[in-house]
Amino acid sequence: MFDLQTQPTPYVEAATTESRPAWDFAVSLISATVQIDQPSGDGTRTVGTGFLLNAPRPDGSPRIVLVTADHVLERMPEREARIGWRTELPDGGWRFDPQPLTIRDAASDPLWIKPADRDLAVMEIQAPEAFARAAIPMAWLADKDTFDAAEVGPGDDMQSLGFPRGLSANRAGFPILRVGRIASWPLTPISAFPTFLLDFAVFPGNSGGPVFWTPTPRRAGEPETPRHPYVAGVLTQEVIVQEERLGIGVVVHADYIREAVALLDRQAAPAP
Repeated sequence: MFDLQTQPTPYVEAATTESRPAWDFAVSLISATVQIDQPSGDGTRTVGTGFLLNAPRPDGSPRIVLVTADHVLERMPEREARIGWRTELPDGGWRFDPQPLTIRDAASDPLWIKPADRDLAVMEIQAPEAFARAAIPMAWLADKDTFDAAEVGPGDDMQSLGFPRGLSANRAGFPILRVGRIASWPLTPISAFPTFLLDFAVFPGNSGGPVFWTPTPRRAGEPETPRHPYVAGVLTQEVIVQEERLGIGVVVHADYIREAVALLDRQAAPAP
């Protein structure tokens, strides 16, 4: 697991996938990804990454859900954390604007839920209008059949967004984009292989960030079958053996996000 304690902040910007080029998909995910942190009282803070999901309730009413790793929130003992909203300014610039996020109730019980045995957390939140619009739709999440349908395998590139050691891409608080290669096999069925490995350097603060796949340009003669970008999962761990960091990340398949949202629905359902 990550040690999420970081140094003081050094500094801190819904259509279907069929019509979106890879770069536009990445920008959409950047817009939906936020920093989550909680000061520790000794000049350090606990930092993680989350992203916003547009997940309407079963009755169709709107709902914004924050997705992150369970251990990110578990390691924040206070009732309130902070979520790193960003505000666009009239001159075209951006301002980092973190605001309080209540993660525990008055009895200090968690307000998030997780699927059993998965380092994954979801919770309903109130988001500013611009972020509510930026939340990605459920349709962008891979399901149990997506990897096989997209013919994704070992050595293929995946991208990830996060805040390594609390760093952002700029003072506006946008996440940093990283690239790694799939380092494990088999990848499916996800019931047998609920996680997969990425070969790239992972740092505290990356936990909870989205991992996503975008198609590479076709070569001449390749079939014109549709290949659409999608969110493949959530980065949850780095691999450490005898205190040695191996530069390998662990990713929970995105279908478990769907499972977690279904749990959220059942929790909110009225008693029979």
